[in-house]
This record gives sequence, structure tokens and C-alpha cells, in this order.
Amino acid sequence: MKKTLIAATLAFGAWTAQAADIVDTAVAAGSFKTLATALQAAGLVDTLKGKGPFTVFAPTDEAFAKVPKADLDALLKDKAKLTAVLTYHVVAGKVMAANVKAGKVKTVQGSELTVSTMGGVKVDAANVVKTDIVADNGVIHVIDSVVMPK
Repeated sequence: MKKTLIAATLAFGAWTAQAADIVDTAVAAGSFKTLATALQAAGLVDTLKGKGPFTVFAPTDEAFAKVPKADLDALLKDKAKLTAVLTYHVVAGKVMAANVKAGKVKTVQGSELTVSTMGGVKVDAANVVKTDIVADNGVIHVIDSVVMPK
């Protein structure tokens, strides 16, 4: 009985871990506090909790720390510009690392990101440092810098 209960608990835990959306997955990771704050300020939480699928190039807290504090504070107060920056980090569809190809990819914001694969994957000037964090409505790839739309 005890083994069955443990097995059921582990199976349930694995199932619930896979049932998190992009936002919940990022928050649970613990290194995307600034991104979560920005998503909330821009009113994009519900969008990224939606059906998707989405591919999100998610800057870590360290990536946001590279943005000068005055610039980041101003960005967080300008909802239109913040929305443009955040949606520039999102691509429609679920693109796993194995399927990434060099070239231009259209973002939800409307501009194109430049993806390069020479010497590691880059998105514009940001390095992809971790890939394929799967959520139930897409995938997160972690980047080391905030990318800005052109």
C-alpha cells in the first residue's frame, strides 16, 4: 500500500509539473522575477497563460540587470514600449532547440529576430544559455540579455 501511494504521488507530481503554463513555469524557475514583474506591468500574463503555443526567449534576472536601472525603470512605466519589448521575445508556435535554424523569425511584436547558430545559438545579440523548458502551452529558451526591437 505504501509503495502504491508513493508511486501515485510521484506520478501525480510529474503530471502536475507538465501542466504548468509559460508564466507559471518561469515563475517556478525562480530566475525570472523581473520578467514576471514586467509581464504583469504590461498586462501580458493572461496572454502567456493562454492556449498558445508560444516560444519565449526569456531573459533572466541577470539579463535584466544589464539594462541600466534608469532605463529599466522607465521601460516598466511605459506600457506600450514594455509590451513591444516583451512581445519581441515571443514567437508563435512551439520551436524546440532541435528545430532551430539560422535566419530571421517573426515575433509576436511584428519585427523579426535574427537567429544565428554559429558557435552556439544567438537571438539577436543574446546567447541562448538553456533550451527546451517545456510548458503546457509552449517552450522557454533562456537568454542572457534583453533584446530590443529595431
